[in-house]
Amino acid sequence: MPVTNFLKSETKANLQRVLKEHEHPDIRERALIFLLLNDGNTQAQVAQTIG
Repeated sequence: MPVTNFLKSETKANLQRVLKEHEHPDIRERALIFLLLNDGNTQAQVAQTIG
């Protein structure tokens, strides 16, 4: 069972900013992974979403 909302609100806001503004696609992808996991997605769901 995946854990939801394990990120603090300031960390989540920082990751959302990185996702929108960072110039490196690898960093944006990592931020997206953490945000998807925080929303309760499993690793398999995240992998399917990202491809």
